[in-house]
Amino acid sequence: MKLLRNSKVFLLVLGLFLAFSAIGFAKAPKVAIVLDLGGLGDQSFNDAAYAGLVKLREELGAEIRYVESRTISDYEPNLSMLAREGYDVIWAIGFLLEDAVRKISVQYPDTKFGIIDAGFTPEEHETVLPNVLGVLFKEHEGSFLVGALAAATTETKTVGFVGGMQNPVIERFEAGFKAGVWSVDSDIKILTNYTGAFDDPGKGKTATDSMIRQKADVIFHAAGGTGLGMIEAAEEQGVWAIGVDSDQHHVAPTAVLNSMIKRVDVAVFDGTIMMLEPDFKAETISLGLQQNGVGLAPEESNNATAEATAVALEWADKIGSGEYVVPQFPKEVYEIFGK
Repeated sequence: MKLLRNSKVFLLVLGLFLAFSAIGFAKAPKVAIVLDLGGLGDQSFNDAAYAGLVKLREELGAEIRYVESRTISDYEPNLSMLAREGYDVIWAIGFLLEDAVRKISVQYPDTKFGIIDAGFTPEEHETVLPNVLGVLFKEHEGSFLVGALAAATTETKTVGFVGGMQNPVIERFEAGFKAGVWSVDSDIKILTNYTGAFDDPGKGKTATDSMIRQKADVIFHAAGGTGLGMIEAAEEQGVWAIGVDSDQHHVAPTAVLNSMIKRVDVAVFDGTIMMLEPDFKAETISLGLQQNGVGLAPEESNNATAEATAVALEWADKIGSGEYVVPQFPKEVYEIFGK
């Protein structure tokens, strides 16, 4: 299913505005998000979700709230608290909240729950999760583009990938990045380091320092707040960093080559509108290049050369048209390229 197009969004927003203004409908919707580890201020994943929440307040007049999770044990009580407080739509930001959503959504059947980076089968939606919207992204497609950009940029023929916690979602970033690099030049060396954290810039910096010592001159992260340490190290040592989830150009304007944009903000905004519709039917949607769910940062945030950018955009056309299908798993990538 595609992201809602502008005209449809406008009509839905207008209809909801009229409903909220009508006699007998006393208030605008209440929408909340439970943030993943790392919290607000990661300038990446969580901040993108919060941007979508703020847009709901600005365009729908929604009453909004965000709650930060310090540990995994906070997920269930945070979701339950918001449901008890009468929020109409509650978002769980990140795959780590999947078990909590499965449990809490059943306890509050009249509340709509959305979750980023988790999906469910049609049977699950119909039988046990009829009030849940799952949102998945094709991170491998967007990551392929920055991989191609890295391959066309590196001068040392060595690049790096810094991950947070190793799991299928982050492995899609890794797989796409490596496929993009090796599709442009299969002789490039790719260093990989999973830090095990999304909220530790120190680990990100340490991992990056090690890669730079091994001659990596373009490094991509999928590590949330941990990735801020990667960008800091890249800036200090004069190599290129590639941001993730949000446009991270502002973090280090002379060091961020580009960013793999993952439109979590759009998913939260459009997904909330979907769940507020009277005839909402639970489902899992998947957003890739064709749905404008992932992609490169805008031109004004692009530090790559025109030649390198052209390489990435050529591959974007192939992926968007279906001519090329990006592998989702690192094992697939190794098999394709004989690594």
